[in-house]
Amino acid sequence: MPIHKSKINQFLRFCTVGFVNTGIDFAVFFLLNLIGAGHLLAQVLSYSAGVVSSFLLNRKWTFSVKGKINQVEIAKFVIVNSISLLASSSLLYIMYDLNHQDLWLAKAAATAGSILINFVGSRLWVFTGDRPIMGDAI
Repeated sequence: MPIHKSKINQFLRFCTVGFVNTGIDFAVFFLLNLIGAGHLLAQVLSYSAGVVSSFLLNRKWTFSVKGKINQVEIAKFVIVNSISLLASSSLLYIMYDLNHQDLWLAKAAATAGSILINFVGSRLWVFTGDRPIMGDAI
């Protein structure tokens, strides 16, 4: 089954949002450190800022969902991101700790896996909006 250009563009928007969220995460992290927050608190708050940004930008721009945000949508988003985090952490552990692959290669593979899980989960489950799910492959 061929992948349509609109789906490729949607994936590219998803990746762009990811880069923006990473920038937000780092900016908030270093800003909080500059004002004296501890690094663990800064990490939690900056990561959370990136996740909130990801939800809002992907909902509006990447997947063009209309209507009000609801708790079910938020819960689904948290579940998909938790699965992605678990999968990427597992892959990192397997590649780096167990198989002694290069750390950067392991991190890149884990990141690629998390991007795919997040995109597929977001597209097919979280941000479905009004479009039908059945027959709407990636």
